[in-house]
Amino acid sequence: MNKIITVTLNPAIDKTTSTDKIVPEKKLRCVHPTYEPGGGGINVSRALSHLGCESLAMYFSGGFNGNFFKKLLTKENIQSLVVPVKTHIRTNIIVVENTTGFQYRFGMESQQVQPKDWKLFLKKLEEQSGYEYVVASGSLPDGVPLDFFGRMSAIVKKANAKLIVDTSGEALQHAIQEGVFMIKPNLNELSFLYGKEELRMDEAVFAAKSIINKKGCEVMVVSMGKDSSILVTANENHQIVPPPVSVKSTVGAGDSMVAGMVYALSHGMKWKDVLLYGVACGSAATMNNGTALCKKEDVEKLLLQMKSENKI
Repeated sequence: MNKIITVTLNPAIDKTTSTDKIVPEKKLRCVHPTYEPGGGGINVSRALSHLGCESLAMYFSGGFNGNFFKKLLTKENIQSLVVPVKTHIRTNIIVVENTTGFQYRFGMESQQVQPKDWKLFLKKLEEQSGYEYVVASGSLPDGVPLDFFGRMSAIVKKANAKLIVDTSGEALQHAIQEGVFMIKPNLNELSFLYGKEELRMDEAVFAAKSIINKKGCEVMVVSMGKDSSILVTANENHQIVPPPVSVKSTVGAGDSMVAGMVYALSHGMKWKDVLLYGVACGSAATMNNGTALCKKEDVEKLLLQMKSENKI
């Protein structure tokens, strides 16, 4: 059994293309598109695979898009645990404007999930055994209750495993009410959890520790973009400034960061190295077009650079 299970409740096929210039009411000639399986947990599984780490991708799937989606995952040697639904997996569209380098992202709405579907999802998770980490990443589709990740946390705890949640809003709030192992909010999301309209960067550690002390999570990683990322536990806190890179796409950077941290955790690394791996993978993802995510060779180069710059 895989040590890591990823959870995607809102998967999507990411269709990426480019055109010279985007203008209204004109027929725009685009290059042949690429198709990649997407959605939070799916991207984590793909990034883990790039790092040489196996996982089991668990997700809702339906329709002819669902069959194509599974073929895309199989092509990348990622194992699937499909929870069937009657609706089609959605397709997102990413268009790059060649003349400016601007990226236009069109995300489609999720389809309605029925109560029997999300209950089956939890039942299938309960049937799993031998795993150490569950990574739930992405948004909740329509029909899934806001306390879904909280319900999932109770299941994962019974299995003596650890739940990592990367979501936002009320879904994240419900998750910390149950208590999870790790969350990865940005500064705005942390402000919401802390109950303050806006937090300054220098207030992030105090706010994170207050949530940890209330048993909302054991570890919190606060992503502050190009400025820095911090990792906070009850007894430690670490900060890493990401290296300067030539950014081609930010799609999947957050999921690559989560993958890097899970990879480090599964290899027993110390907290500072967990954050280091996460930042390296997130930065590496931005160096590639579309939803290509991080490449292992880029991660390794950035790790050497960051260890030197941060004197690690």
